[in-house]
Amino acid sequence: MREFDVPVDGGSLRVLDWPGDGPAVIAAHGITANALSWAAVARELDGAVHLLAPDLRGRARSAGITGPFGMAAHAADVVAVADHLGLDRVGLVGHSMGGFVVTETVKRHPDRVSGVLLVDGGLPLPLPPGLDVDTALLATIGPAMRRLSMTFASEPEYLAYFRANPALGDHWSDDIADYVRRDFTGTGSSCRLEAVRADARDMLTAPAPAPFPLLGAPRGLQDEETGMYPGATLEAAGAEVVPDVNHYTILLGKGAATVAARIRATLI
Repeated sequence: MREFDVPVDGGSLRVLDWPGDGPAVIAAHGITANALSWAAVARELDGAVHLLAPDLRGRARSAGITGPFGMAAHAADVVAVADHLGLDRVGLVGHSMGGFVVTETVKRHPDRVSGVLLVDGGLPLPLPPGLDVDTALLATIGPAMRRLSMTFASEPEYLAYFRANPALGDHWSDDIADYVRRDFTGTGSSCRLEAVRADARDMLTAPAPAPFPLLGAPRGLQDEETGMYPGATLEAAGAEVVPDVNHYTILLGKGAATVAARIRATLI
């Protein structure tokens, strides 16, 4: 794996690059996540594709981007990565909020996309109408949102905070630890609240996308029995439900092998 920067509107976008012999696939992560959420999937792919995962603007090594934020900006960044590498068309895979990044890119730049896979994301969120953005975020991502305003004395304390979440701690691995470390600034999360709020505003008003291939997690962000999307929503969308995973471990745990297999089947 290597890292490189791509000039984009407002700064530089950091991209993780796992080389491969197959076609290029750009992977978009979740709303408070970072590019290392794709590390386990990259390992399972074992070079079957050339996987590229940016730290989306406002997060991790792309936190210095000044804006704009929102789905249109993310879509432009995806195309900027493709342009930087001289790629006319790329496959796209998106997890959680990354699914909305993917569908927005398809909407705005259909001629640049060769295929799509959504992973527990990209569908309109089942929320009551009229909620303000922060309330909606707390209702959907809870502790992940609260940590953005918290401070931590050390990296071990930050890791311990994540390990306290049963969706992560009960499945702890070197991949998860590295993913958490990438987010830590020395005092807290790298995620910029203004970026998260702008992105959430777009997610909450997103229309239903075209019927793209979708993998769903049956368990949620705290490993609760109801996933981020209720089972009926996944069924209506024609999703393949990955057994015995939650919203995180569908990528960073046992679900990584299934995600990699579906990337091979869908995007190669």
